[in-house]
Amino acid sequence: MASPMQDPGSSAKPYNDPTPMPADVPKVTELGTTSAPLKSAAFFIGPYCKDYNEDFMLCKAENRDPAHCLKEGRRVTRCATDLITKMRENCLKEFDAHWGCLEKNNQEYYLCRKPERTLNKCMFDKLGLTKTIPNTPEGKTPIHLVESPVFKAVQK
Repeated sequence: MASPMQDPGSSAKPYNDPTPMPADVPKVTELGTTSAPLKSAAFFIGPYCKDYNEDFMLCKAENRDPAHCLKEGRRVTRCATDLITKMRENCLKEFDAHWGCLEKNNQEYYLCRKPERTLNKCMFDKLGLTKTIPNTPEGKTPIHLVESPVFKAVQK
């Protein structure tokens, strides 16, 4: 009995997308990362791509049609790709350690503070980027800088 699922790479005919992007939308390659590297880079992507993100959100508020904001969405993707590339070029060891920790610990930040601190230091030293958590109360130490947090990994 033949399987209904076939490997597209073994097909004799090339794949033709039935819904290709419009010609006026700039081409951009996707990030190609899983959720852990994106979560590791999230607090850097926010401020680094702030202008593009705001343009995209304003566009989405303007019109609910998904096709309306494709160009703005591509700009956001291009900006995030640029930052991830810079992170890999400058802080590869620290970036891999942090997102690997997130991957192994159910994507919980509080279990990965040690590799997070080394990544934050590298990002500041080499790229001048600091991790800032939006809406952190004024005068209160951000959670990622707390030295003795209440929630931490259970050691046995």
